Amino acid sequence: MDQQITAVIINRKEHKLKKGAGYHLDLFVVGVMLGVCSVMGLPWFVAATVLSISHVNSLKLESECSAPGEQPKFLGIREQRVTGLIIFVLMGLSVFMTSVLKFIPMPVLYGVFLYMGVSSLKGIQFFDRIKLFGMPAKHQPDLIYLRYVPLWKVHIFTVIQLTCLVLLWVIKASAAAVVFPMMVLALVFIRKLMDLCFTKRELSWLDDLMPESKKKKEDDKKKKEKEEAERMLRADEETVHLPFEGGSLLQIPVKALKYSPEKPVSVKINIEDEETKKYMDAETSL
Repeated sequence: MDQQITAVIINRKEHKLKKGAGYHLDLFVVGVMLGVCSVMGLPWFVAATVLSISHVNSLKLESECSAPGEQPKFLGIREQRVTGLIIFVLMGLSVFMTSVLKFIPMPVLYGVFLYMGVSSLKGIQFFDRIKLFGMPAKHQPDLIYLRYVPLWKVHIFTVIQLTCLVLLWVIKASAAAVVFPMMVLALVFIRKLMDLCFTKRELSWLDDLMPESKKKKEDDKKKKEKEEAERMLRADEETVHLPFEGGSLLQIPVKALKYSPEKPVSVKINIEDEETKKYMDAETSL
């Protein structure tokens, strides 16, 4: 489970990876190595979520030049095997470095693990929603789900998730840890019961597969297109006024126009005088 969850997180589309993912091959290799480690009495090795996310973040490529106050643009990930090879070589050499490693204070090691854990929380919606509990409304960030879901429903969704997390942690740390996989499966039914408290639209914003950054970008794009259409088309009850350079206006009957923000359409307009004498045909795209 840890292997597959970590692989899905690392191979997200927003990481812009060029090389394809091999989920089945990775799982097969891990399964073979688990058998070898079991026979030899060695600890099991699977992909660690926190360490893998920290590794990917350290290999990010960003634009070097940007405007003052503008964040660097994410370009992709340095896809190579050198860093992974060096990491595991150093792990093997650590067996021969015990005389030196014993001088490293334990608080230093705990601090490194704490830093990696906290840094991996960035961008996780669940953690962002927890921070909203003690944050005044005027200081809340422009999160995409806050535009469409009431704040009190966001808090209810967060409390349900937090309760499930605490319950799983208690079961895992107790003698009942043997039923932990069954409790993970029970989360599917809990998620299904949320349909009684939330609408499908609200759940699509609070619990969707699409990354937050991508959803916000698409929503901002649609909002900008709508504002642009409203700015260009000032409609009254009967006509639409299209401004031209020089201050002149073209008046078009509203009934002759059909506008869809999802798909651009072309509109043909017959320009006639009051005596229905046709002057020209005009075609425009909305």
